[in-house]
Amino acid sequence: MKIALITENSQAAKNPIIHEALTAVAGPMGHEVFNYGMYSADDPASLTYVMNGLLTGILLNSGAADFVVTGCGTGMGSMLACNAMPGVFCGLVIDPTDAFLFSQINAGNAISMPYAKGFGWAAELNLQDCYRKLFEGEPGAGYPKERAAIMATNRGKLADLKAASCHDMLTVLKSVDQDLLRSAIAGEKFAEYFYPNCQDDGIAAYLKAL
Repeated sequence: MKIALITENSQAAKNPIIHEALTAVAGPMGHEVFNYGMYSADDPASLTYVMNGLLTGILLNSGAADFVVTGCGTGMGSMLACNAMPGVFCGLVIDPTDAFLFSQINAGNAISMPYAKGFGWAAELNLQDCYRKLFEGEPGAGYPKERAAIMATNRGKLADLKAASCHDMLTVLKSVDQDLLRSAIAGEKFAEYFYPNCQDDGIAAYLKAL
């Protein structure tokens, strides 16, 4: 699985901590982590939580990533921005129980975490525990197990509802503020990571034309 990490500007200084925790867990499981930044507090390609959501939509809808790990100070802004995108189902994960239940019940494709609120002593251990609970089991297996079937039905209905209420991603890209879009893909390693992994020629062509 291709996992993308996106860090918002107010928490950019913590990117190395988050990246190390994520790779420590996901790497041994056979997953590949792509760090889309921000890489430091003074990274010139600054990402707001709104841009986090837009970039998440681009990565997931193009097939460049299978899962996105993002966040902001509280995790809520990035979660809302992600869920505004077509095909993105993002949960707010604060502790390992959240991670486990989101994976088992919701089987989404993105999480948002708080990297300021409650981010204290041994925070990196909580991150690792969250990522472990998120990725170690089969997503959508259900909890409790006897409710697995109805949960799967509800996920399908939610996906249908989102498809009916959202434009496709290419239409979104053409409709949003183009300066916002350019800023969202201005990261140092965006082109290096995105274009070789992108599976949607239309999205790739549009972004290259910017």
